Amino acid sequence: MNICIAGAGAIGCTLAARLSKSGQTVNVLARRETLETIQKKGIHLTDIDGEHNVKVNASDSAKELGPQDIIFICTKAPALPAMLKLITPMLHEKTIVIPVVNGIPWWYFQGIEGRFSGNSIQAIDPDGSVSKLLPHNHLIGCVVFITASRNSPGVVTSTNPHLIVLGEINHQMSERLEKVRKVIEDAGIEARATDNIRDQIWTKVAANITSNPLSVVTKGTLEQLYTNDLLKPLVRRMLDEVLLIAAAYGARIRFDPHTFMELGAGMGAVKTSMLQDYEAGQPLELDAIGYSVLELADKVNIPMIATQNLLDLTQFIAAQSHVQQHS
Repeated sequence: MNICIAGAGAIGCTLAARLSKSGQTVNVLARRETLETIQKKGIHLTDIDGEHNVKVNASDSAKELGPQDIIFICTKAPALPAMLKLITPMLHEKTIVIPVVNGIPWWYFQGIEGRFSGNSIQAIDPDGSVSKLLPHNHLIGCVVFITASRNSPGVVTSTNPHLIVLGEINHQMSERLEKVRKVIEDAGIEARATDNIRDQIWTKVAANITSNPLSVVTKGTLEQLYTNDLLKPLVRRMLDEVLLIAAAYGARIRFDPHTFMELGAGMGAVKTSMLQDYEAGQPLELDAIGYSVLELADKVNIPMIATQNLLDLTQFIAAQSHVQQHS
């Protein structure tokens, strides 16, 4: 199979290294310094199994890489529209596209019947243009439970166990879903197929929304956010809010709040991806991780007061940092 990793950040490099080590043909779509480094030195991954140096085919041209059987889109939400346009030359009739993105996905109301079927989510797809960039039959939903940090271009550390949950966006089990699951499992990553990917999306959303924005405000690690006596009440209040919205959309999160907090603390002294982006001067994924959830809450007339206040505070801090960088 031809497998493309579109985006060579922390998660993209982790996937590329593991898949390449398992014997798959891996092509990486990257740019600038990251592309040059990967072409010259390959990818260096340090994870729970040790250190891995792998050589992969890398290019900044989707046309040069050619048709792909599976494309993992490993980019931040703000760059998603540009990436979906970029991968077009790599699509063939049966190409499977797996967006490895945080937050509520742009396709959330596609593929299933319901009160809001066919709606676009304004926070992440304001004019519905993102939904038009890729036919839904190419999509398989994905939720990644991998914590990774990019030390430098092509050099990544990921010291917690890896888990990926996959599901068709129409909640059907399928032959191609199992095929992708097996490819990932053979790469040494725990991979599960589910008949309700939206349940898993809400589980990850709950983790992201209770940790990412607060980490930017406090500069705290995951362990600190979920254990510090000054922060825990706020985290728990936001968790209660997001659990209520998830339930309003029929989602089942199988962890009770106490266990959820313990699992968050168990991730250790790890910086969230949003804090890493903030420190690197990158745009924050507040729309996908936060404001899209507020939009869904508004659709069902349920307020998220603590979450709204924290998101707005984080937005202010990010804006101030942007002004300082450009002054």
